[in-house]
Amino acid sequence: MPNFAENRKARHDYETLETFDGGLQLLGHEVKSVRAGGAKLTGAYLHLNRGELWVSGMRISPYAKAGKLANYDPERNRKVLMTRAEINALLGKTQQKGLTLVPFSLYSRGRHIKLSFGLCRGRKAYDKREKLKKKDIDRDMRKESGI
Repeated sequence: MPNFAENRKARHDYETLETFDGGLQLLGHEVKSVRAGGAKLTGAYLHLNRGELWVSGMRISPYAKAGKLANYDPERNRKVLMTRAEINALLGKTQQKGLTLVPFSLYSRGRHIKLSFGLCRGRKAYDKREKLKKKDIDRDMRKESGI
């Protein structure tokens, strides 16, 4: 399962409550571009529209060997494929105040491109500082015990 793109900042900015996986509905040249490393998840988010789950803000660059692509929008909305029951459960959970769906990574399972995302709550600035401080202390403790 190689990772094609990762949103590292999302793990820092948000507290993950639950994680999910879903397929992506992509065009052929987009799949080749993702496999070649042409995808960026920075600033992307998921939203529900008319009972369907969509990812917005994800950039997939045009595939270099595909030639000239007329009217191709690299940041178009892409449909996330999940079962109806999973989407309905997400709909209920995202109605709570302060919860959002944030993409974490693009990876492959077999020949399919999958999107890993989470139900998250935003962290405050002091929570982020506290998390970094705890991480530094843990690293120092491991370093001292290892010597």
